[in-house]
Amino acid sequence: MPDQTYDIVIIGGGIVGLSTAMHATRTLPQLRLLLVEKEDAVARHQSGHNSGVIHSGIYYKPGSLKAKFCVEGAAAMVEFCREHNLPHEICGKVIVATSDKEIPRLNVLLERGQANGLAGLRLLQQEQLREIEPHCSGLLGVLVPSTGITDYAAASRKYAEIVATQGGTVSTGTEVQRVLPRGAEMMVETTRGTFAAKYVINCAGLHSDRVSRRAGQKPEVRIVPFRGEYYFLVPEREHLVRTLIYPVPDPKFPFLGVHFTRRIQGGVDAGPNAVLALKREGYQRTDFNLRDLAGTLMYPGFWHMAGKYWRDGASEYYRSLSKGAFVKALQQLVPEIVSSDLVADGSGVRAQAVRPDGSLVDDFHFVLADKMLHVWNVPSPAATASLPIGRHIVELARKGMKGI
Repeated sequence: MPDQTYDIVIIGGGIVGLSTAMHATRTLPQLRLLLVEKEDAVARHQSGHNSGVIHSGIYYKPGSLKAKFCVEGAAAMVEFCREHNLPHEICGKVIVATSDKEIPRLNVLLERGQANGLAGLRLLQQEQLREIEPHCSGLLGVLVPSTGITDYAAASRKYAEIVATQGGTVSTGTEVQRVLPRGAEMMVETTRGTFAAKYVINCAGLHSDRVSRRAGQKPEVRIVPFRGEYYFLVPEREHLVRTLIYPVPDPKFPFLGVHFTRRIQGGVDAGPNAVLALKREGYQRTDFNLRDLAGTLMYPGFWHMAGKYWRDGASEYYRSLSKGAFVKALQQLVPEIVSSDLVADGSGVRAQAVRPDGSLVDDFHFVLADKMLHVWNVPSPAATASLPIGRHIVELARKGMKGI
């Protein structure tokens, strides 16, 4: 027999799961909702290990969920921060072309941002770029004035607080072991007992594919973890960066490349790179989990992906192992940077969904199943877009909540 019965159980206490719970308790106040999180607090993984950037939406393909939700989510996040007195700043950023071959890609980004409805975008000549970022090198730049910074762990905790005030329950230290159908209900077996639910939403992030398997589903993707490592600028060199400075991304590679980011708590971060993590929650270079690594290496999609991106991956590993190589990449943006300006900082792990053919799931990815909804791919800009993502998940779930 279940210990307790709920209408909805949400698995995962990251910013997406919490936003979903917040929207569900607001729009369906008559339903009993439980959110379970295996860690002892919310936002312990991707939501609490990111750069804190409120992304603008300039990078994403027009018409995609990423583009739609990022632009909408950025405005909503700023409003949420203002309403709840959370730290935030609209500091803007520049995207910089440092070679002739990058200029066409920079122009494509400008057109993409305009198509996505971003206001205030401006092409910067070299002199104009230097007025904004005096220490930045570059032939051309694009100013993205709507980009900001915040503290997503703080936003996540506020979401959890609102869930509780709206009648929902957030249970930390509660790890899901199995999800079993039993008649019209789902039995969610956890380390703190079994909960019956009429509907289950899987927002488990780095473990979303595993939760799907524990529910008897066969996910069409595998989560492959990538660690991004950061340095921070020593205080006396923070003046080298006024806003946020980004490179023009290579469209053939799924990550943005190293960049400079101001933090809302103060200071400037440099990074990240992107290397395969040997543990799904492996924030240190030495972190290792045999099960996690074996799961990655035994997945055919990983080897297809590796065959496509091995040169880029080798460069990322070289930067991981060589501070000099990391510094050289940063000097493309700010030539005055030297090795002594940088001190090793933290890292984050991105949950990247990979298909069996090795292709990366580029857009947000949600899948409806019997009495369940699976969130299989919500990487960056998910924190920025968390408010509309949560609303969208609730809208999708309502279609599957027969009779609820």
